[in-house]
Amino acid sequence: MTSIERQVRPFTVHGEDSILTALTKINDNKAGIVFCVDGHGILQGSFSDGDFRRWVTTQSPIDLDTAVLAAANRNPVKVAFGSDTATVRAAFRPGVEVVPLVDERGHLEAIARPSTQEIRIGRHTVGDGHRALVIAEIGNNHQGDVALAKQLVDLAKRAGADAVKFQLRDLSSLYRQGDVSASAGEDLGPQYTMNLLAKYSFSPEQMVEVLDHCRAVDIDAFCTPWDEPSLRVLADYGVPALKIASADLTNHQLLRACAAEHLPLLVSTGMSTEDEIAASIEVLQRAGAQFVLLQCQSTYPAPYKDVHLRYMDRLAELGSCPVGYSGHERGFHVPVAAVARGAHVIEKHFTIDKSLEGNDHQVSLLPEEFAEMVLRIRDVESALGSGEARTVSTGELMNRANLAKSLVATRALAEGDTITRDAVAVKSPGRGLQPNHLEELLGRTLRRPIAAGDFFYPTDLTDTVSRGRAYAFRRPWGLPVRYHDARRLLANGEANPNFLEFHLSYKDVEMDADTIGRLLGGRFEGIFHTVHCPDLYAGDFIIDLASADDATWERSIAEVQRVIGITRDLGRWFDTPQPPVVICTMGGFTRDAFIAPEDRPARYARVAQALERIDESGVRLTAQTLPPYPWLMGGQQHHNLFMALDDTVDFCEQHGRRLTLDLSHSKLAANFTKRPFSEYVERLAPLAEHLHVVDAEGVDGEGPQIGEGEIDWPATALQLDRLAPGVPFIPEIWQGHVNDGEGFWTALDRLEAWL
Repeated sequence: MTSIERQVRPFTVHGEDSILTALTKINDNKAGIVFCVDGHGILQGSFSDGDFRRWVTTQSPIDLDTAVLAAANRNPVKVAFGSDTATVRAAFRPGVEVVPLVDERGHLEAIARPSTQEIRIGRHTVGDGHRALVIAEIGNNHQGDVALAKQLVDLAKRAGADAVKFQLRDLSSLYRQGDVSASAGEDLGPQYTMNLLAKYSFSPEQMVEVLDHCRAVDIDAFCTPWDEPSLRVLADYGVPALKIASADLTNHQLLRACAAEHLPLLVSTGMSTEDEIAASIEVLQRAGAQFVLLQCQSTYPAPYKDVHLRYMDRLAELGSCPVGYSGHERGFHVPVAAVARGAHVIEKHFTIDKSLEGNDHQVSLLPEEFAEMVLRIRDVESALGSGEARTVSTGELMNRANLAKSLVATRALAEGDTITRDAVAVKSPGRGLQPNHLEELLGRTLRRPIAAGDFFYPTDLTDTVSRGRAYAFRRPWGLPVRYHDARRLLANGEANPNFLEFHLSYKDVEMDADTIGRLLGGRFEGIFHTVHCPDLYAGDFIIDLASADDATWERSIAEVQRVIGITRDLGRWFDTPQPPVVICTMGGFTRDAFIAPEDRPARYARVAQALERIDESGVRLTAQTLPPYPWLMGGQQHHNLFMALDDTVDFCEQHGRRLTLDLSHSKLAANFTKRPFSEYVERLAPLAEHLHVVDAEGVDGEGPQIGEGEIDWPATALQLDRLAPGVPFIPEIWQGHVNDGEGFWTALDRLEAWL
């Protein structure tokens, strides 16, 4: 089958555009080709991957700024716009899978391609691998009031709708008596409907005014033409898609007229038998239409037993097309289930008041209900995943380290010992080599000593021994440590850190000075120190200087003050030439959802109020930049403060605060807010007193090894050299301290080339 697309912009470049521009567009449209047009849209040639390969073999040197027309095929296969689909299909051949359709002047009007399971509707791609297109069906719920229609558009956009939809009727041509108000003699049902339409239908002029408003507020607007005069109005206006109502599925004349406009069609299948659906599909396919079939139960409200979501599978089979769901049932849980079953489009009626006249209102969602539906749909889409091979998530890795089991030594073993079965036990926690590697471990020769009760690690399955060395950086660097492992890490090799950063646990803050001194083993000559506040306390308490709960807020202030006191006291064991840095996650997290952006200033003000209560003398207290989804207490939470770029910068500038710039956290935040990470670094680095250096992936992949995430390290390092010269850093690799600092040494080896 053939699909014909009127939206040609993704497939066109101007002839004078560069070859690089054309290649970028080819990469974006995934079609392998673009068409060159002049300033009037006249087809000049085509440029494909093959054309580029042929051109590049003749060039020395290669200049990608060359005008694309110089490398284009000036005589591409083309077909007259308006040709029947058989003629268009005949133009396809190996190597020619996208055919331009031109008018008598050579103007590019459309492109034809073999039908696919993916359709572009407005600014949205519909099909597998793309999120569902969620449409707020306003229909006639505007009650004939243009102002109300515009208000509904604004509310739908605010509720998260991807698009809105209306209906347009030419009442004089649509009804058999020529006058919709003359309903005498009709049955009660049609008479009721005709009376509503007489009161509440828009004129073409009113419809255009509302569509103009949709453009002004930047939301796609579709419309159902109930007749050919209405179709003409909508096509002339330039709507990005048309909706076929269930009532018109068997109206083949209207189907052909809509298909002739070569706009994507959303086709509801309510009120029809499978034979009728199949016949209408054949009409649309013969016309070369791009369409989505929507499972629909055309009763208001529809009983759940009649909804039949599984029939979407059959529709996909019948139409070889994307499918969706147009719902008239109560509530919004059925559309959410439809997405879980594969719906690519969701259409749900939308109103401001369910008590208004008209049967659509009672099956409509209020703005807050629609917003909740959109949220749950997006949750489900995220939960569906990609279907790729299962991997262990960041949160699972953390929980595995806490809850799983490892292989540990039952007795002290020396370098050179052979590992025997009686020397190995399976114990918690899961920080070491997983128990399923036991057979691989037995019989190996140890390349390092291991104390009784210590973990075996993956490197014990190799001949690798991880050790620190002397590193050379352009800025001070340190190691994240606990009291008990600081000496051990420094003793493992010849590492030469400038400082140690103590990541305190809630038990560490309870230790007295004598215990701390015993664990540290004396002074650290020529080394300074920094301190990180505990992330979690007993009883699930977390520092939250933004809390509206007075008890939580007061305790948070007290806990930060206590860490500051510990930081000052640690000075006796270090040569710290200036006030040590204290790193604090200052709060503002929520468990189940993000707060509204307009609510963040009050939280920041609460933080500022708390900081006024804290005695920071002798230290440099810094707020840590934060990710959108922190892993706390075994699961995902939501951070609202020090995550978004603008309000983080505003807080620092307004209150004279400095930051610990955590590159992993801020990369995750940049991904979440869809802003370039380079922009985050550009604005945050000048505010940085301290750096946590680690990679990141996605929106919650925190702490991967350097070079194994998404950060462009050479580019980021250049920014840091320019914007934060001399600011110290630690490699904060998750579980970097295990196996005598293996993760830290690997990170430092990789970072040395850049920092």
